[in-house]
Amino acid sequence: MATIRPFNSVRPRGDLANKVAALPYDVYNRQEALEEVIKEPLSFLKIDRAETQFPEDFDPYDTKVYEQARDSLRDMLKEGVLIKESQNCYYVYELTMAGRSQTGLVGCAAIDDYLNNVIKKHEKTREDKEIDRINHVDVCDAQTGPIFLAYRSQKIINEVIEAIKKGNPLYDFIAPDGVKHTIWKIADQSNIETISKEFKTIHSIYIADGHHRTASAVKVGLKRRAENPGYTGEEEFNFFLSVLFPHDQLMILDYNRVVKDLNGYSKDGFLTEVAKAFLVQEMGAEPFKPSEKATFGMYLEGVWYKLTAKDEIRSTDPVEGLDVAVLQNHLLTPVLNIKDIRTDKRIDFVGGIRGLKELEKRANSDMKLAFSMFPTSINELFEVSDADQLMPPKSTWFEPKLRSGLFIHELS
Repeated sequence: MATIRPFNSVRPRGDLANKVAALPYDVYNRQEALEEVIKEPLSFLKIDRAETQFPEDFDPYDTKVYEQARDSLRDMLKEGVLIKESQNCYYVYELTMAGRSQTGLVGCAAIDDYLNNVIKKHEKTREDKEIDRINHVDVCDAQTGPIFLAYRSQKIINEVIEAIKKGNPLYDFIAPDGVKHTIWKIADQSNIETISKEFKTIHSIYIADGHHRTASAVKVGLKRRAENPGYTGEEEFNFFLSVLFPHDQLMILDYNRVVKDLNGYSKDGFLTEVAKAFLVQEMGAEPFKPSEKATFGMYLEGVWYKLTAKDEIRSTDPVEGLDVAVLQNHLLTPVLNIKDIRTDKRIDFVGGIRGLKELEKRANSDMKLAFSMFPTSINELFEVSDADQLMPPKSTWFEPKLRSGLFIHELS
C-alpha cells in the first residue's frame, strides 16, 4: 500500500506565481536558462539552475553554486516572494494545454515506498545526473521540483478532487508557452484523511517522469537517516515532493528519432534492408504520423514512408513489444549500426510537441533520416514497471511539463 501525505509547503505569493513558476531544470541548457532568468528575474530557474548567477565559465557543479541556490531560496522567503503555508495541506494541480486538461494531487510520497518497489520505475538513472540533484536538495535542505507520478484511477480520490475544483483557486495563470496552470488548496482535515486513506489501498504507483529527481531525493533521505540514527520515519526527509495523476488523465506524446546517415548504404540499398523486417509503403511529401502500434513514419530525401512491422518481429513481451524496441532491434541496430542510443552521436531525439515539420527540418539539415513514432501508452508503461523491467531510453514524452517553484518541500 502507498503512503502519501500532505505537507507544509513553501510556495509563491499569489500575485507572483506566474513569475516564479519555471519549467524543469533539465529542459534548458545553460545559455537558455540564463536567458530565462534575465527575462524574468523572479524565475525559479535562478534556484534550480543557480549557475546562472555566475560567470559563463564557472563550474556548474561547484559547491558555491549549490550554496547560491540555498541563499536565493532564503532571500525569496525573506522578501516575501515565497511564503510558508501555515498547516499541512494537499493541493490540486490542473494543467490545460491545447484545450485538454489533466488534474493531479500534490503531496509527498515515502522514500520507503520507492525502496520497497511500491513506487515503480521504468528507466535507468545516471549517477552523474543524480549527484547534481543530490547536492542541490541537500544543500538547499529542500526539494524544489516535483516528481511526476501516476496511479490507477480511484473513484473516491477523483470525487474529492472534483469537489475541490468547484471552489476558488489558489493560483490561476497562463504560462508563456500557453499552458494554463490552476491550483486549489485542500486544507480540510476530513478531505485530507480521505485522500491519505484511499492511497493506502493502492498497491502500485509509477514514476512517469523524474527518475533522477526521485533517486536523488531518496539518496538524500538515506543520507539524513545515517546522520540521524534515532530517526522515527516521520521526518520530512523521509518523503519527497510529488504530483500524482490518475492514469486516465495522462497522455504520452511520441518521442521521435533523427539519424545522421545511412551507415554507408545508398538510398535503394537502405530501403531494401528495411524491407526485410518491415512492409515499406511510399506516402509522398505529406508528413506521416502513425495511428496504431507497430507502424512508423520514415522521412528520407523529401519523401515519407510508412513502415509496418512484419508479424515475425512483433512480440508480446512488455519491453520487446514496445514500438521503440521494435525500431531499435530490427532497424536502428542491425541496419544503421546504432547500438547504444544513450551514447551514439549519430542519433538524436525530438519530442512530439515539436511536430513532424521539425523532423523534416532536421533531416534536411544536420541529419539525414527521421522516424515518427506511435506514442507509448500509459498501460504499456505500467506493464513494463510491473514486470520490473526497464524501458529503452527515450520511450516516453510527457506534456505538459510540471512547473518548478510552485511548491517547495523543506526537509527540516
